[in-house]
Amino acid sequence: MQKIFSRVNVPCLGRIKDKHNALSGLANFHRPSGALCQMTPGEDPPPGFPEMPPCGFKPEEYKDMSKEHMMEIRRQNCNPMIMKVTYYKKPVFIHQGHMQWLWDVDGRRYLDLFAGVATVSVGHCHPKVTAAAEKQLRKLWHTTNIYVYSPLHEYVDKLAATLPEPLKVIYLTNSGSEANDLAMLMARLHTGNFDIITLRGSYHGGSPQTMGLTSNSAYKYPIAIGLGCHNTMCPDVFAGPWGGSHCRDSPIQTIRNCSCPQGLCMANDKYIGQLKEVFATSVPSRIAAFFGEPIMGVGGAVQYPKNFLKDTYKLVRERGGVCIADEVQTGFGRTGSHFWGFQGHDIMPDIVTMAKGIANGFPMGAVVTTHEIAASFGRGVHFNTFGGNPVACAIASSVLDEDGTQQISHEMGTYLLMGLSKIRDKYEIIGDVRGKGLQIGVEMVKDKASREPLPPAAMSEIFEDTKDMGVLIGKGGVYGQTFRIKPPMCITKDDADFFLAVFNQALNNYMERKIKSINCSK
Repeated sequence: MQKIFSRVNVPCLGRIKDKHNALSGLANFHRPSGALCQMTPGEDPPPGFPEMPPCGFKPEEYKDMSKEHMMEIRRQNCNPMIMKVTYYKKPVFIHQGHMQWLWDVDGRRYLDLFAGVATVSVGHCHPKVTAAAEKQLRKLWHTTNIYVYSPLHEYVDKLAATLPEPLKVIYLTNSGSEANDLAMLMARLHTGNFDIITLRGSYHGGSPQTMGLTSNSAYKYPIAIGLGCHNTMCPDVFAGPWGGSHCRDSPIQTIRNCSCPQGLCMANDKYIGQLKEVFATSVPSRIAAFFGEPIMGVGGAVQYPKNFLKDTYKLVRERGGVCIADEVQTGFGRTGSHFWGFQGHDIMPDIVTMAKGIANGFPMGAVVTTHEIAASFGRGVHFNTFGGNPVACAIASSVLDEDGTQQISHEMGTYLLMGLSKIRDKYEIIGDVRGKGLQIGVEMVKDKASREPLPPAAMSEIFEDTKDMGVLIGKGGVYGQTFRIKPPMCITKDDADFFLAVFNQALNNYMERKIKSINCSK
């Protein structure tokens, strides 16, 4: 990894000197042939626009299905839900990946800052991970954990070593939803209680049980699901009723003022008060569990007041419940300061769930807990055909062997956050920049005073423009108002500078179109 400079600058801000040049550059840039810098060798980029960092990897020539044929199959034979979640107006047809880069079927290159929804942890087709998969594929593709085989035990031993005592008992699954579903079962069996509390706006999976944990109407169906699940107010110090400029553990704080005395957080006290209301009105005196992500994922990278989870864990345990940390998105060094997100809150969960980055995109998940809770789970028989698959374990083991990813998350995440905060100060439509490491959210608003979400159509314009300039990011939040930046943990400073320039340009393009529209309507 190249040297990280301490001085933070945002390249290309203000490069385009006047409106005429901006609009003429835009016209030259958005050409049907594709994104910026997808040019023939030796061709210069349009003046004033950010240049994509070089990449020495050459993808294979695409020779498979046509785009039209793929879309026809997608419409006719894939479940309609696949079309519903297609992100872009003009879909991206992905062909190949290498580290932080993706190529489409036309050979265009994209900087992937969403990593398959925070899943590609160490890089697309990372050479060492690929080699580990190939080696295992030549020996044994599949057997089940009714037999004893080395890859499972080697991986479990490595994973346990990353977690503090008493979190040392591991059950392997195939996904985060499955892991969270299993954690719900373990909590209820161990405590003898039923009710579980989550945060409003959270996402914990799409299985019939975890849909109850998930508190976002977009992921709900009008059927009886997730009985016994309740939610408390999300302690969002930007968009929520309470918050200030010293609340969260992040290089960047909110733009809200703070009048709290030194060492105190009135916002935290208010949100804990809301949790106490839930205890008083919505659940029995004894509960099974509290479920929470160290930093929200799908919910929009929301961060809580510094002591919120610590105070919550204390109250939950007083009521007989166990505390579950959902590390599906925050685990494996993504937050930068710690390997596990919960460690940044100075808390000790009773159960930890994980998936996504655990195997760099290969389907896998895990539930880690204590010997006591695991013993309660052993009252019956639970069998998972694919959990602990030899290939999955070999891949996950090689992910743990990769050095430096947590440090990259810390350095590059801080660099991005500082750069994004400068862009926030430039545009009225950016309300908040937040996160830790490479778990970053940029909340878009109509204006900073109201903090009302930027409408979906406007979000889509900026989103599409960013993609057309060669960068893939995500969206999240209850209203889809937050851009999510969660790249593979191998990006460089040049990549970060390129994204900051592209994102700034996309915002500038949007504001230019908005001003032009207003002027035309007069």
